[in-house]
Amino acid sequence: MVKYSEEFKVKLVTEYLYGNLRYKSLTKKYNMPSTSPLKNWVRSYKVQGVDGLKRRNTKKEYSVQFKLDAVQFMLETGASYLETAVQFNLNNHSMIQRWLKAFRDQGIEGLKPRPKGKPSMSKKINKQKKKKRRS
Repeated sequence: MVKYSEEFKVKLVTEYLYGNLRYKSLTKKYNMPSTSPLKNWVRSYKVQGVDGLKRRNTKKEYSVQFKLDAVQFMLETGASYLETAVQFNLNNHSMIQRWLKAFRDQGIEGLKPRPKGKPSMSKKINKQKKKKRRS
């Protein structure tokens, strides 16, 4: 996935909003493979301003209730992923896609955070290894 700078995003969005070029013309002008990112940037900009175009450096953890609220909003209203992301002030609408898939596959359990990394070894196994080394 191509990463674009905040300045580049602002430049394209303002050029689209205040210029006379359409999505396709702008993406062609700047050698972008698709119009989708520009469309998303314009929508985010209209709702959140420049903040909607910033990349968040910290990985924010969302509560199970927040995820459930977003999924239920989408299911009840028929809103798109992007509309739901805008409603809940999220920059990344693909998060909603993951949450919805997890909810459909596993229910509320799918929205709960999973421990990351390798699970620690049990103490019983460690004691057995120590005994073998001593022998």
